[in-house]
Amino acid sequence: MLKLNNISKSFQTDRIETIALSNINLHIEKGEFVSVMGPSGCGKSTLLNIMGLLDQPSEGNVAVDDKAIESYQDKHITGLRNEKIGFIFQSFHLIHDLRVIDNVELPLLYRNISAKERKALAAAALEKVGLKARTHHYPTQLSGGQQQRVAIARAIVGKPEILLADEPTGNLDSHMGDEIMKLLESLHQEEQATIVMVTHDEEMAKRTGRTIRVFDGQLVH
Repeated sequence: MLKLNNISKSFQTDRIETIALSNINLHIEKGEFVSVMGPSGCGKSTLLNIMGLLDQPSEGNVAVDDKAIESYQDKHITGLRNEKIGFIFQSFHLIHDLRVIDNVELPLLYRNISAKERKALAAAALEKVGLKARTHHYPTQLSGGQQQRVAIARAIVGKPEILLADEPTGNLDSHMGDEIMKLLESLHQEEQATIVMVTHDEEMAKRTGRTIRVFDGQLVH
């Protein structure tokens, strides 16, 4: 489903070149639940951004459904990302001036569907994450765990095949973190979602099917 072939990524300034990733080869199978672990600054988030087509590698290529991404300037990349990939961020990235249902609806604005259908899909996603009663609340009226559920609803509203989660429990206490993890497990088991999750928590990683470890920009075993 998702292949990274000989991926390297470096960032260049006037004085120094920083190598974030080096010669990464990785294959994520359809239906897998994979965790990515490693120390801060080792390249985990860069790896996730390249998987999600948010960032372009300096070398190598990414393939989605066995089709290599040839040009990151191509307009179809935006559509591919919108349809195939859902993103869950540690800091939620909700718009506080918008109601919960409007936040969830945002990814659908880039699709050719009616406002009525967008609202229906957003409401269904909120019901799936257990927030049907919070539809018309604002993010500031919710707890951290509830805000992360809204972020997950936004990620799944377009029914993507791949969910990429960057420290989804990182800003939550252990109880709320466990609730979010149970929700991700449910999406994986019941919806057959393919999930790649960056985490620092060994216990969370043990609940996934496979753990990938990154150190100094390289995969380690």
